[in-house]
Amino acid sequence: MQKQQTLKKTIGIKGIGLHSGCVSMLEIEPAPENYGIRFLRTDIANAEEIPALYNKVIDTRNCTCLGTDKQNIVSTIEHIMSVFYILGIDNALIKINNPEIPILDGSGKEFLRILQIEELKEQSAPRKFIKVKKEVTFDDGKGGSVTLLPADKLHICFDIEFPSKIVGHQNFDQDITSNIFERQIAPCRTFCEKYQVDYLQSIGLIKGGSLENAVVLDGEKILNPGGFRIPNECVNHKVMDTIGDLYTSGYYILAKVVANKSGHYHNNEVLKQLFASTDNYEIL
Repeated sequence: MQKQQTLKKTIGIKGIGLHSGCVSMLEIEPAPENYGIRFLRTDIANAEEIPALYNKVIDTRNCTCLGTDKQNIVSTIEHIMSVFYILGIDNALIKINNPEIPILDGSGKEFLRILQIEELKEQSAPRKFIKVKKEVTFDDGKGGSVTLLPADKLHICFDIEFPSKIVGHQNFDQDITSNIFERQIAPCRTFCEKYQVDYLQSIGLIKGGSLENAVVLDGEKILNPGGFRIPNECVNHKVMDTIGDLYTSGYYILAKVVANKSGHYHNNEVLKQLFASTDNYEIL
């Protein structure tokens, strides 16, 4: 039986928010068993803690955003959540001084590097697992879908298709292990087309975006010196997002995840479908 874990001590992380361009200061504190992952805005007086749960997701455009109201929000949680998942951090309080988790280099690599060297404390309570018992699907009717199928471990099969030949069709189809995550998933950066960057900046978003924290595609060119870190960097980044989003279930999910042209919205909706009926799952 696996036991829950938390950090042995508080650690700090500092970086720029991708959309806000503001400097974000994180303090990740140990937390008691069965506490889960929660966020707390230190810049808002008497702010309510925000549990990292699917029913607290208030926006899925461009990232996963949690909140209790329009002001008390924390966005871009998916990368650090995926690292918590893979390292087995069940309980933590993340204090943050603005609305956005720092983007760092646009991947999970730096979060993993920082948190890997920290000692974890084993707790008394058993780890929380949820096992998918029957097929659960969310389909947006526009070609994007996510399906959860019964399995004894987390396995993700993800397909993307872009008109650009430099991306084109990419597939990931593997069990999610710590080794696979470290080598093939964590280094993969968020990506976008240059025209998307231009538009998002025109409406006041990605103020902190640069070639230091995102892969930018321009037609058949990659604007980043050095190009992709790994051949399938785009789909593998989507896998990282999916792991982080699925951790907002509040459990370690045992399922085969089949995703096609999907994103944060689909991940949140399929969790809503999963929890809509207790026939769909078993808590272990």
